[in-house]
Amino acid sequence: MELTPPGPRGIPPLFARLVDDSALFPPGTATMPDALRNYLAGREGDHAGLLGVFLCQASRLPELITELIKIKPKQPLPLSLIIDTGLGGVPKAISIVESRSELLSLRMVEMPAPSDVDEVWLERVSEFVPEDVIRVVEPRRGVGWLNGVRRVIEHGSWPKIRCGGQSSENFPSVDEVADFLAVLSGSPGASFKATNSLHRAVRHDDPDNGIAHHGFLNLLVAVARSLSGGDVREALASTDGEALAAEAKSLSEPAAKAVRALFASYACDSFEAPVADLEALGLL
Repeated sequence: MELTPPGPRGIPPLFARLVDDSALFPPGTATMPDALRNYLAGREGDHAGLLGVFLCQASRLPELITELIKIKPKQPLPLSLIIDTGLGGVPKAISIVESRSELLSLRMVEMPAPSDVDEVWLERVSEFVPEDVIRVVEPRRGVGWLNGVRRVIEHGSWPKIRCGGQSSENFPSVDEVADFLAVLSGSPGASFKATNSLHRAVRHDDPDNGIAHHGFLNLLVAVARSLSGGDVREALASTDGEALAAEAKSLSEPAAKAVRALFASYACDSFEAPVADLEALGLL
């Protein structure tokens, strides 16, 4: 399975392998059997080319393997391993995955960074994670956050940006996202991953609590503008889905591939929601 564009036929390069499955993570409530069943169904469906890797916590690996033994998938499950057991638990978790290569194909290892993203910690990450596996590190937003992002990039890992969560404090402002993109677009060869509360294509207010949610289409257009010197903040703040869709459609294939080389993927607990939004906007 290709992780980066051009990706499979039938899916525009701008959206190939864009959506990683995080059904096991809040606000998702899927059980392991349901999450796997839905992911494997999506991989066989009409929009399979939009679907990226399956996310699973290191602490739930035994449960994942037990279910896969029952399912007997045709191909190994492309996995992003989310480290919830601390850095010291990485070698054991990777060893478990590699011992079941008939069931699992490790593509990424993702982990939160300590408050101080120092060189020693990053070196241990490199030591523990095989060279052919993508390392994704999430620096904490706050004082010195962007310096941490730079160190992650310099170390050859992908920084991750959390775009929402269970409380309003988890939602970065438009300015914070724009500053993050400025660091990435100014770093040759860098890629990043996004996560949380990007279920919908276009920026919108949550009807339950009024919190403004970022849209993944806004983020794609903002990345395109960051690479071409456009107004990034306006793209991130826009609620005009038709205008964003038109701008996305206007990107040449090389431009779309450049966007996706930078914005690698994002995690979403529902595959149906992004598919429905992209279809409604005429982008698939």
